[in-house]
Amino acid sequence: MYNTTETPKPLVIVTPVSESEVQKVILCAKKTAMHVRVRSAGHDYEGLSYVSEVPFVIVDLINLRTINVNVNDKSAWVEAGSTIGELYYRIAEKSKTLGFPAGVCPTVGVGGHFSGGGYGTMMRKYGLSADNIVDARLVDATGRILDRVSMGEDLFWAIRGGGGNTFGLVLSWKIKLLDVPEKVTVFTLDKTLEQNLTKLIHKWQNVAPRFHEDLFIRIIIRRVDSSDQGGNNKQTIVASFNSLFFGGIDRLLPIMQENFPELGLRREDCIEMSWIESIMYFAGFPIDGSLDVLLSRVQPTTRYFKAKSDYVYQPIPEGGLEGIWRFFFEDEAQSSYMILTPYGGRMDEILPSDIPFPHRAGNLYKIQHLVYWDKEGEEVAERHISWIRRLYSYMAPFVSMFPRAAYVNYRDLDIGMNNKKGYTSYMQAKAWGMKYFKNNFDRLVHVKTKVDPSNFFWNEQSIPSLTS
Repeated sequence: MYNTTETPKPLVIVTPVSESEVQKVILCAKKTAMHVRVRSAGHDYEGLSYVSEVPFVIVDLINLRTINVNVNDKSAWVEAGSTIGELYYRIAEKSKTLGFPAGVCPTVGVGGHFSGGGYGTMMRKYGLSADNIVDARLVDATGRILDRVSMGEDLFWAIRGGGGNTFGLVLSWKIKLLDVPEKVTVFTLDKTLEQNLTKLIHKWQNVAPRFHEDLFIRIIIRRVDSSDQGGNNKQTIVASFNSLFFGGIDRLLPIMQENFPELGLRREDCIEMSWIESIMYFAGFPIDGSLDVLLSRVQPTTRYFKAKSDYVYQPIPEGGLEGIWRFFFEDEAQSSYMILTPYGGRMDEILPSDIPFPHRAGNLYKIQHLVYWDKEGEEVAERHISWIRRLYSYMAPFVSMFPRAAYVNYRDLDIGMNNKKGYTSYMQAKAWGMKYFKNNFDRLVHVKTKVDPSNFFWNEQSIPSLTS
């Protein structure tokens, strides 16, 4: 949506090579009343890191990519312009038995990913990326460079899940590296409507959040064209049961047989591999290929898309799932997906107030709704966006309520936004803020008011300052 001639362009793009240069950019922007947008890689769902309606400068952190891995104390300092692929690569360079819980797409930048929480296949075992951050360095609105000690625990709390570019510009993160076994097991099983998909997903809702924390099985749902035995083309829904297990096949199979025999997992469906090979597997790369692909910052495909998110507290009944399939058979759903990510394990143990990310015990799973399209033009875009909005409306009775929760890293301006020019009231911001942060929103506003009273770090869904 953002590569048109009408898209607002920055007055300047700055690519600092040091922390002191970032300081100078912040001080210059403040002096000249220019707005700042911060870019760490380019996976911003609503383009808030590189588009603004007011005169702005982009601070692109592409040159701040140093990663220092310390195997002895199981930690790493990661500059905010690094991608999670680069982080995985640098960890694997030093150790076969250390890893880090972050996302499956290697071109995502750690600056934004960690700021909003950071989901991945290890979340049931170790929680989010933000749950495993132990220090940080940032530039605040006055140009000071602060670490955990000098920024204080309130601000350190806020930046670990409170959303990027709202309390300051994070320069680097210190993360806790975590133990991974020498061998993990992966599998992907595809099931169609004709193979009892609806009943399998209904069962998955009940068992996936209760599995042992070593087992993660997500579901990716999409429409496909297939041929029947007579050679006739037909459309169906396929669900990919996509799994990572912290252990070997011999331990996995009895767990599946006891808890989810309906899926029909067989030994030949499973592959044992190293943790870093599982990163390649989930990213769609050949596991026997070079790890160097993790260092690429180029996204394999770039398409128009719209995304939304939901959290589920009660299993969706089979009839409710069948209603979803009807949406997937519409024309606009040719390239649409629902990704169901299970909770349980470590995610249930961390308190909702430990960091700003509040979506903990009580959730069965998270949904990411996605629709893609390739043709340019407002009419095509509106049709597809209308489709996902209608699906989102349909989902309302089956997902979280009061508030209907959302994930801040899947930015969605449909749920509310700040004024693009002028003052945004606390109540106006609370409309969207409660969906992302629930009861943590008030504490985030308090921190924002204290550390950035003039609201220098602002975007369409940044935490408001009560004194700006």
